[in-house]
Amino acid sequence: MAAPEAWRARSCWFCEVAAATTMEATSREAAPAKSSASGPSAPPALFELCGRAVSAHMGVLESGVWALPGPILQSILPLLNIYYLERIEETALKKGLSTQAIWRRLWDELMKTRPSSLESVTCWRAKFMEAFFSHVLRGTIDVSSDRRLCDQRFSPLLHSSRHVRQLTICNMLQGATELVAEPNRRVLETLASSLHTLKFRHLLFSDVAAQQSLRQLLHQLIHHGAVSQVSLYSWPVPESALFILILTMSAGFWQPGPGGPPCRLCGEASRGRAPSRDEGSLLLGSRRPRRDAAERCAAALMATRRKSEAKQMPRAATATRVTRRSTQESLTAGGTDPKRELHPPATSHEAPGTKRPPSAPATTSSATSSTSSSKRGPASSAPQPKPLKRFKRAAGKKGARTRQGSGAESEDLYDFVFIVAGEKEDGEEMEIGEVACGALDGSDPSCIGLPALEASQRFRSISTLELFTVPLSTEAALTLCHLLSSWVSLESLTLSYNGLGSNIFRLLDSLRALSGQAGCRLRALHLSDLFSPLPILELTRAIVRALPLLRVLSIRVDHPSQRDNPAVPGNAGPPNHIVGDEEIPENCLEQLEMGFPRGAQPATLLCSVLKASGSLQQLSLDSATFASPQDFGLVLQTLKEYNLALKRLSFHDMNLADCQSEVLFLLQNLTLQEITFSFCRLFEKRPAQFLPEMVTAMKGNSTLKGLRLPGNRLGNAGLLALADVFSEDSSSSLCQLDISSNCIKPDGLLEFAKRLERWGRGAFGHLRLFQNWLDQDAVTAREAIRRLRATCHVVSDSWDSSQAFADYVSTM
Repeated sequence: MAAPEAWRARSCWFCEVAAATTMEATSREAAPAKSSASGPSAPPALFELCGRAVSAHMGVLESGVWALPGPILQSILPLLNIYYLERIEETALKKGLSTQAIWRRLWDELMKTRPSSLESVTCWRAKFMEAFFSHVLRGTIDVSSDRRLCDQRFSPLLHSSRHVRQLTICNMLQGATELVAEPNRRVLETLASSLHTLKFRHLLFSDVAAQQSLRQLLHQLIHHGAVSQVSLYSWPVPESALFILILTMSAGFWQPGPGGPPCRLCGEASRGRAPSRDEGSLLLGSRRPRRDAAERCAAALMATRRKSEAKQMPRAATATRVTRRSTQESLTAGGTDPKRELHPPATSHEAPGTKRPPSAPATTSSATSSTSSSKRGPASSAPQPKPLKRFKRAAGKKGARTRQGSGAESEDLYDFVFIVAGEKEDGEEMEIGEVACGALDGSDPSCIGLPALEASQRFRSISTLELFTVPLSTEAALTLCHLLSSWVSLESLTLSYNGLGSNIFRLLDSLRALSGQAGCRLRALHLSDLFSPLPILELTRAIVRALPLLRVLSIRVDHPSQRDNPAVPGNAGPPNHIVGDEEIPENCLEQLEMGFPRGAQPATLLCSVLKASGSLQQLSLDSATFASPQDFGLVLQTLKEYNLALKRLSFHDMNLADCQSEVLFLLQNLTLQEITFSFCRLFEKRPAQFLPEMVTAMKGNSTLKGLRLPGNRLGNAGLLALADVFSEDSSSSLCQLDISSNCIKPDGLLEFAKRLERWGRGAFGHLRLFQNWLDQDAVTAREAIRRLRATCHVVSDSWDSSQAFADYVSTM
């Protein structure tokens, strides 16, 4: 009796509250009704009026509302604002109530966007609150415009921050300054524990204050937070300083920016930490002021490049132009180590790359040795590497600036970057190929002109880095490669259309160095670009050799490399340690996806990769072309002999019309569980003879679970032939069939459904029917789909078949 009594008590309490507030609510509702021009409308129900009144006084009645019985609470939930609706979620679940439909309606009414068809929304509350946070942060939504969004007792950012798993920063870093402001300190603390993915889209040039805010934001979210993935999208003209800042902080390097507030989370020891003399001298010289890791990386790159080849000063009559060849020859003749001479010790009293006025004497050991080398003959006639192109020393105010001390130098990273940009405009352009290939004999970071950053303050780093359509300059590529060589926490790397060019060799050296690091976690690499200096199969071999522990490799090159065309003059080959004829050692590759440019591919190179990948479980070849069907058969035979663990095989946009015997060989493979022939022109030749052979092979295969045949012009006749796979005398266990884009008409689909019913075959899984000609007879198509749904799960669409006129003509 206790439960009914408690229920009646709560109901009476609700009625008392309703009676106390009904008069006020009725007066508010009646006023607009009397003035309505469209005539009197039906008055709200008494229960709705009571519910609105309770919703308006939730600040006082919240605990009582939580204790209401489920039937009453279910009617109140749609009347609550988003803050109380979010707070009551746990209580509603305990009472067997769901708020998903309410959140979905709020999304449709307030966000007014439709989620992607590829997105599977599991929690509409989390999705709504995450989008709401982003809109409020960017100022693209007015919370006062709707009573469901406005409540003075709650902070929109703070209340929704714990649902944010992915945050996107756009344009000129909007939102970064607001998040690091003191009033939003609790918001940032909540984000540090909830945020997993940080995305940057369409970034533009930003000011110093915005970048300082971004530095603090990244430090909190990455170094002291839970962000594990950083993605950059569509940055046509990357700002070097900003890009290097994001990269270095993602890799775990950080120092407070000039004039920036100390981090209260780092502790007193790290706040007052000053770099040692060795660290400061190594990175920027003893007289240079200490900078953050991003600035040191860019500054040291420029300083080392200037130092290794002295330039002639505009007004210095006694200066001598020194090249790398003369420097190395003099060092060889004098018995001096070239590396030691080109990289002075950390105790040097002059910073590397420091500009001196024309009257200052050249007193460094490098300059002295180089000057003396001009007076001696060459010690050896052996060819020396071509000197690196460097930025010309700036003239005028930029070149005459002296380094009297740390106070005389601007601590603004942007001044440094813009000075470099001015020097690049006034001087000669750097040759990317020379820089990328200038020191490929080893993986030591010092040989690529970048400092060792291990002495800097290290913090937590991310595990996933993605760069989509972000063109990488030489400086950016060198910085990325230098960071990658020791980025042991990185698990997945995506470089998509970054214009690497010859810097791909530098990337391979860095990946090889990373693979040799203890604790290297890199297991997935996704690489795609318009061009590559290496043919795609040679590039794949080089990557597999550099990363033997890689599990997932996805590589795509849209256009052939110059090496694919021997007639191109000046086609120098890559370094020997990048591409060699030695056998590929056994690797751990489990998934390999390759997108080929036009032109026939050497099957022997692909087979060499497959032979070394005994653990391969999934292989996807896109647009691959072989010289003959025999070459394709050689690849398939290699798969059968060496890749016994292969489960999924996919071919896309390949002409297999002349490879029907090879296709039958695949369908008889008893280890494959899923095969995809997407737009492969399977039935272009001899369809009447090939289809029965194909069906016979499938009927005898008991391990094949999925067959995908989109875009092969199967037609009604081919579909009816495939129906025989599910006959009573078949041992096939096929449970997934994709026949999208196959010119199938409603009558053929209906007959296919009837044959499945006649054989009494149980439910076999999924049937995909996208982009077929089912709109030609809507009634018949609906009947066919109704019958099919009794056998399998059907996925279709309302596609306009008139778009396929050209395809229709080709099959007439």
